Amino acid sequence: MNKVKKTVISAMFLALGFVLPFLTGQIQQIGNMFLPMHIPVLLCSFICGWKYASILGIVLPLLRSAIFTMPAMYPNALSMSLELFAYGFLADFVYKHLKYKSVRYLYFALIISMLGGRVVWGTAQSVLLGFGKNAFGFSAFISGAFLNAIPGIIIQLVFIPAIVVLLQKNKFFERE
Repeated sequence: MNKVKKTVISAMFLALGFVLPFLTGQIQQIGNMFLPMHIPVLLCSFICGWKYASILGIVLPLLRSAIFTMPAMYPNALSMSLELFAYGFLADFVYKHLKYKSVRYLYFALIISMLGGRVVWGTAQSVLLGFGKNAFGFSAFISGAFLNAIPGIIIQLVFIPAIVVLLQKNKFFERE
């Protein structure tokens, strides 16, 4: 896939990252649980590669915050941009370095990127919110990174591999 095609597809994922939160965010309590901005970044990573997905991961939450004020710039958009950068980088990087390219290994790369991104998010939240009395502690990390995100994690584990495999089978893109 050439650079122009990857850039255009990345722009499409940027637009998708702008629109998906509107669809899920009508009910704020569950909208955040679906992790709507994570999906385009992960798809971009598997389709276009880590360079495009990493840039998308940094830009998407910051740009969305600047335009729509959602997510709030501090600390959410800042920590989310680092998290999505990690997602975009790790998904493709891990998958490219696996010996075999199958659905099982696609899941492995996806899970590693999800865990890595969550660790980056928790670290960023801790640094941004401080380590004092009312700081972002371990229980807040577990709750925010995993417990509250279970619906989004399930959606990602079901749909990301299915979409990637479907697009590969239809020769939309070739893995390098």
